[in-house]
Amino acid sequence: MTEFRSLKKEKPGILVGVLGCMAERLKAKFIEEEKLVDMVVGPDAYRSLPGLIEEAETGQKSVNVLLDRDETYADISPIRLNSNGVTAFVSIMRGCNNMCSFCVVPFTRGRERSRDSLSIIKECKSLFEDGYREVTLLGQNVDSYYQQPSTHSAGDATEGAVTFALLLEKVAQISPLLRVRFSTSHPKDITDEVLHTIVKYENICNYIHLPVQSGSTRVLQMMNRTYSREWYIAKVNRIRELIPDCGLSTDMITGFCTETEEDQQLSLSLMEYCKYDLAYMYFYSERPGTLAARRFKDDVPIDVKKKRLQEMVDLYRGHSLQAMQKELGKTRKVLIEGRSKKSEHELYGRTDQNKVVVFPKENMQIGEYVFLKIENCTAGTLIGKVISRY
Repeated sequence: MTEFRSLKKEKPGILVGVLGCMAERLKAKFIEEEKLVDMVVGPDAYRSLPGLIEEAETGQKSVNVLLDRDETYADISPIRLNSNGVTAFVSIMRGCNNMCSFCVVPFTRGRERSRDSLSIIKECKSLFEDGYREVTLLGQNVDSYYQQPSTHSAGDATEGAVTFALLLEKVAQISPLLRVRFSTSHPKDITDEVLHTIVKYENICNYIHLPVQSGSTRVLQMMNRTYSREWYIAKVNRIRELIPDCGLSTDMITGFCTETEEDQQLSLSLMEYCKYDLAYMYFYSERPGTLAARRFKDDVPIDVKKKRLQEMVDLYRGHSLQAMQKELGKTRKVLIEGRSKKSEHELYGRTDQNKVVVFPKENMQIGEYVFLKIENCTAGTLIGKVISRY
């Protein structure tokens, strides 16, 4: 709120709008309590922006946070601000049906709806033609992507159902020079079909983000994650059986309602088993309107939450260093994404497994593929030398 006050003070008469999921959840506070915002626009109301701006210019407070149950942004070509011109995110679906008890997304973005596959392929092709060399297919749960069989406008072109595995294949087939990533996968939905598709195409990256949230089956049940600790471990084993070189990352929450020290140890032991390449870790923060906020008491003291989070971070850092050290001596294909933040004489890119590599610039160009020999590392970065161009 401080930023809004400063903006209003510095530029009297300016219209201030708040857009997205947070705007929808906090609309009353933004407009009625603080009176610092002129427009509150939900994630599905972008088409009404011109009219909302006109209304706000008359002095009225403009609000549109209604969910559109059909909106997928299929016919929108986004302006990619601050883009590196090499990598791009492509939305393939909206909403979520999973109803995890800690998550507000189903309430702010609605139920799952999948974008038309033809529009996705068209956008990815356009990006490739414009010089982009990597796309990341985005969805709250990409493995739930599903397009019903359809007949297109010509009347005689019928397309069968499109699953996520098939969509992934269609994008990979645009060009072997277009690298493909995706996020996020729900453990209960990622299928062998998806894993086999990753194996089949060299340009689909061997990297999966597989959020677990907790290593305790009891806590997972309270979170409504719909799988057990043992089931999740079996899924990790299957991924590594089919894709031995697969990078794996996760999300973890400490201090969820009623979490005990035993639950914490189960989470740490699961991390020890999986040894993630990357982990996003948080302590539980109650979100108003969620199932957890309505059903459970947020009863783990904040100091305990922070202590458990630090334990988790410390364990992960050791795993991260180990994962980096295993790369030493290997040759990896890397897409050059930009200049190193620390030196104008170095470039950086990422491996298939999503590990950042920095290396001497020499005569290499951003957007180019190179083969690098990994010679050194820190806990977060690989250091390489160019062996050859792709």
